[in-house]
Amino acid sequence: MQKNDANFTPIFDGKTLTGWHFVPRLPVPRAPGEPGPDPTTEKYKRAAQTCGKWTVEDGAITGRQDPPGSGYGGYLLSDGLYGDFELIFEAHPDWPADTGILVRTSALGSQGFQILLDHRRSGNIGGIYGNGIGGFHGISFTLDATYDEQGNPEGLRLEDPSTTIEPLTPDKPALLDYAADGEQFLSIWKWNDWNTFKIRVEGASPRITVHINDMKITEMNTADLKHPFYDATKVLELLGPKGHIAFEIHDNDPGMGEARWAPNAACRWRNIRIWELSQPGNEPNI
Repeated sequence: MQKNDANFTPIFDGKTLTGWHFVPRLPVPRAPGEPGPDPTTEKYKRAAQTCGKWTVEDGAITGRQDPPGSGYGGYLLSDGLYGDFELIFEAHPDWPADTGILVRTSALGSQGFQILLDHRRSGNIGGIYGNGIGGFHGISFTLDATYDEQGNPEGLRLEDPSTTIEPLTPDKPALLDYAADGEQFLSIWKWNDWNTFKIRVEGASPRITVHINDMKITEMNTADLKHPFYDATKVLELLGPKGHIAFEIHDNDPGMGEARWAPNAACRWRNIRIWELSQPGNEPNI
């Protein structure tokens, strides 16, 4: 327990999905004002038919594709809307499971600032992605798994750049005001276990700071973010000063298939609590 835990409010009761609702993982424009997807396509229609499978198991929200191996995901959204806050929770993803935590999210779930939890090949954990708000990709390392003699994953390692399917180009870390390196991240990440995330969101176009297991991993100021498809004014008009918190179950795709989300994979979240920064000086220590 942290010394400020009494100031945080639980937003998950550990037993039910009361206070949360799920929506499909529908395609959206890359950025506000760009053309949207064609809702008459079979892909769009199929995606609209599932929201993923969300259950509460052993005190944790658990997300899976529905049906398992279908390749289609969804979002679980908080009923509440939140502006400036610090969010704390524990996460436990299977391998591979491509998920994330979205903040300042629209009612669609697909539009918001995503803190990455891409627990799969060429993935990143703790970086920040512009989901439907420009597609910016603020990361400083990519990951892969180590495997035992039977071919079972047994831990994380830094990815070999020569075999990556998502190159770590110089523009990606340049988006971040602070970035831990991959070796620092690996020193604190707990494989096949619970890891504690702290996400601070503050400002109309927010400054977002991510800690994992008490280590600062990333910081990004989206008010002055420079990216070809990101416009802070248009994003603020789209999202407003408050939004939902969302957890993601990713779709699969032709390029990665089940390497993005394994047929029986799940991600789990528990001990979800929030401190709303509504009054001057009412701020947690991070």
